[in-house]
Amino acid sequence: MADITAYKPYYSVLILAFFCSLLVGSAAVGLRPLQEKNQQQDRKKNILIAAGLYDSTRTVADLFGNIETRIVDLKSGTFVSVDTVSPEGFDQLKAALSEELGRPLTKAEDIAGIRGIERYSRVYLVTDNDTVRRVILPIRGKGLWSTLYGYIAIEGDMSTVSGISFYEHGETPGLGGEIENRRWQSGWQGKKIYNQSNEEALVVGQKKGQEEAIHHVDGLSGATLTIQGVDDIITFWFGEHGFKPFLTRLRENGGRIDG
Repeated sequence: MADITAYKPYYSVLILAFFCSLLVGSAAVGLRPLQEKNQQQDRKKNILIAAGLYDSTRTVADLFGNIETRIVDLKSGTFVSVDTVSPEGFDQLKAALSEELGRPLTKAEDIAGIRGIERYSRVYLVTDNDTVRRVILPIRGKGLWSTLYGYIAIEGDMSTVSGISFYEHGETPGLGGEIENRRWQSGWQGKKIYNQSNEEALVVGQKKGQEEAIHHVDGLSGATLTIQGVDDIITFWFGEHGFKPFLTRLRENGGRIDG
């Protein structure tokens, strides 16, 4: 019969590993609410940055008090009542891939590489007397190595960009990762998404034709594929499957909130 004492070191290692994994797992579960809170805080900060409202001397919660969060129906472009969908707790990414609140995109439709589109979307409004002066929209899509998540702010004419911010991605630092660079992001300010015929006209990176400067954002050196992804994101989210019905309706309504 084998001497059981010969296995004692192995038992000790197994017991130690078990308790370590238990501690790590408990810490991960316990810290999850704090992590989610920090993520929400970071997203709000990036919304403020895109809108040009961020002030490091004031709290994000205080600054975000000037922004109204609403839900819109992407297909109709209309606001949705809180009785239908509440902004609180609405998981937009899960909705995009669900049968009830989203639909799969065809290969031809899915130029941004997001697989599915949600029926409803959050939008963030800066208003004055029930008139929208600025709207901040969530955007996402594939870059070179990862999905890019960001916000873009549009002025009250529903075409002029006032700012952009990317808050999550896995692109190469120093190359595609420079989409976080504030200097590059400042080059978006004043650019117009749509032309006079209300056609999506903004081009990011290499020009596709004879685009006017007002419809062109410079790319980033050494980040051609990441920038191509950003260009595709803009084309998708400001087209018929994205925010175009909402922006068109809001423009035709003089920026007034109709519900």
